Amino acid sequence: MAVCARLCGVGQSGGCRRRRQRKGTGNDPELEDEEEEDEVRIEAEVLVEGQAAVAPRRPRSLLQLPPEILVEIFSSLPGTELPSLAQVCRKFRQILTTDTIWKRRCKQEYGVCENLRKLEVTGVSCHDVYVKRINPRVKSGRFMKILPDYEHMEYRDIYTCLLHQYRHILGLWQPDIGPYGGLLNVVVDGLFIIGWMYLPPHDPHVDEGMRLKPVFRIHLMERNNATVECMYGHKGPHNGQIQIVKKDEFSTKCLQTDYHRMSGGRQEEFRTWLREDLGRTLEDIFHEHMQELILMKFIYICQYDNCLTYRRIYHPPNRPDDLLNPGFFKGTYGSHGLEIVMFSFHGTIAKATKITGDPNVPAGQQTLEVDLTRPVQLPDVEHLRNFDEISRLILDVQSQIQREQRQTGNEEDDGKGAGPDRAEHSQQPAPVHRPAKEDVNGVDNADDREQKPPNVQSFVLPAGVMARNEEYPRSCKMCFYGTGLIAGHGFSSPERTPGLFILFDEDRFGFIWLELKSFSLYSRMRDRFQQSEAPSLEAFDEMLQHMQSWTT
Repeated sequence: MAVCARLCGVGQSGGCRRRRQRKGTGNDPELEDEEEEDEVRIEAEVLVEGQAAVAPRRPRSLLQLPPEILVEIFSSLPGTELPSLAQVCRKFRQILTTDTIWKRRCKQEYGVCENLRKLEVTGVSCHDVYVKRINPRVKSGRFMKILPDYEHMEYRDIYTCLLHQYRHILGLWQPDIGPYGGLLNVVVDGLFIIGWMYLPPHDPHVDEGMRLKPVFRIHLMERNNATVECMYGHKGPHNGQIQIVKKDEFSTKCLQTDYHRMSGGRQEEFRTWLREDLGRTLEDIFHEHMQELILMKFIYICQYDNCLTYRRIYHPPNRPDDLLNPGFFKGTYGSHGLEIVMFSFHGTIAKATKITGDPNVPAGQQTLEVDLTRPVQLPDVEHLRNFDEISRLILDVQSQIQREQRQTGNEEDDGKGAGPDRAEHSQQPAPVHRPAKEDVNGVDNADDREQKPPNVQSFVLPAGVMARNEEYPRSCKMCFYGTGLIAGHGFSSPERTPGLFILFDEDRFGFIWLELKSFSLYSRMRDRFQQSEAPSLEAFDEMLQHMQSWTT
């Protein structure tokens, strides 16, 4: 009736508009246009009301959505929010038991792609073979090889009892092994969480890849029960324990240290460690000082094989104007062998911080510091072979720096007794210009000139400079003045001595220690590290300061 009333125009005017028009209202064009618009509008309203009568009712809340839509919505939420969602109502709690939701969270948040329903799953990347878990006490040879009970396990168990519970230990860590340090990377590897210790290649092969050694692993043997296993020793995985001490620090403890011992006693353990970690035998070591260093390191490491503390470290941040990509490098350090350093940029200063160290300069100390405002132009190859020529170039830069520092100090003293204008002028720092690659080679950086790549110049070590590896690059891009940290045994009497930083390419650089007449070659680690970025530049700088205090 309401529709008919609107169609017929029932109201105070009475009657139909067509009827009024026939009664003599005249043929007014404006009135005809209005009538046509009214008819179109009324027909549209009628059509909409007719469709509304047959259309399904729209859901007004999440509870009215179909289960498959709720599964899709819940799968896109962070896994940390799902337990709170399960407390809303019984329907949500029932839908969150769908394993598809947790499977997607495991894959998107932690990269788990394994299928729990495939019974041929093996222990991923753990260097030991597993068999199907028919009997929990099955033994093969001298090792117990058990496959976790994946048949009765769900992705929700993997997420809540393994990945989420131990998420705080994922990333890069430095073990507290006295002056030696180390680099540990804790990752999600298949259905395991594994701590991999990164060992440098055997000395002096600095360009070879890193060697990985499992330290511990965590996995689910049964539902709601994560198992921690120590991987030290040669008798297979055994019981261990992990304790999160505080933020950015955790410790591991072995509960079966007899698995670390060998039947031949310490002598067999030393020979095995020497062969596996250093790639040598006792017969290869002739130098008495090197024998003492190696034996000291073995004794030190054996004291920490049952309990270790790890502190978090970050990958150095990357900036677009950096001289090269920062990261981790492995370098030669004379009789101490190969060590890992972290190369980072701090304004006009580049720093190399030791991740692994030695009794002279321990891990955590800044082994190199490069002044990027002090480029050094190398002479031709013939003059470069002369050590005195290189020494003169480096010492000239050092003398210039000392003169500028004395001049700056005198200006500051004069500014204290001067007038306000002069004091203000004397406190203005000298403009620091970060040399671009074109500046080092004498090319103007004006916008109206063509930008040219840096000139590659020939390079050869000066006569008398010792090098562990003679296979160093014979050309370099640029050189800068820098200082290297040297010290006596036990980090006694540390001092920074001048040297020359040589940039060979994006992945290699070197340093000539002027006082030691020694050359160190550094090569980039090509390993990729997940969850290793610093939350901020301030957090990274704070970490570097703490690293120095760990070993001092």
